[in-house]
Amino acid sequence: MVLSAVEILRSQSLPMVLEQEIERVILSGEFGPGDRINEKELALRFGISRGPIREALRSMDSSGLVEQVPNRGFFVRELSAEQACDVYEVRAALFGLAGKLLAERITDEGIGRVKTFIADMDKAVAADDFEAYVKLNFAFHEFIVRNAGNPTLAQQYLGLVKQLRLYRARNLMLGDSLHASHLEHHEMAAAIIARDPQRALAAHTGHVDSARLRLMATVATHK
Repeated sequence: MVLSAVEILRSQSLPMVLEQEIERVILSGEFGPGDRINEKELALRFGISRGPIREALRSMDSSGLVEQVPNRGFFVRELSAEQACDVYEVRAALFGLAGKLLAERITDEGIGRVKTFIADMDKAVAADDFEAYVKLNFAFHEFIVRNAGNPTLAQQYLGLVKQLRLYRARNLMLGDSLHASHLEHHEMAAAIIARDPQRALAAHTGHVDSARLRLMATVATHK
């Protein structure tokens, strides 16, 4: 739901709220990779002047979602296959560390949450419910990094995920890819539940690296 002008103005930090809302619009797919961002349209949507919109977009330039082209305006960033591969490599290292830290620090309550995630994803896979699976997949990954006990790691990882969401297409997780991905989730969960840091490190690193290989294979077949 888009914020109203009154709701935005009541916020303690207008630029932060605008960044969050523009990010939401981009990640929802309303603007695709390479699309020019219409500042006037956003200003009308949020009921404010173009100045704060431009300020928010300048700030977002550093997040990797938006890029400013001199004399042309702001555009949704468009990742090449090579750039996406680079991002995946960094993401794999961060996610492996997150899995290791979580295995060391997981509480009994946290183990219960992990088991629930896996059970819910099992149901989504069995029903071939792609939309439900994708939402659970993002939530499971976010749970892992946010509960690893390292806020810097979580911030960096989630920023990389946002960039990759601009690149991945819907069909990249259909069919065998979805099932292969979820088998890896089972191994990640087993390592965390066993509180085995080294096993978790290998499982989480391998999961992202396998996702990178699946993505590159899909890109190659569509060239």
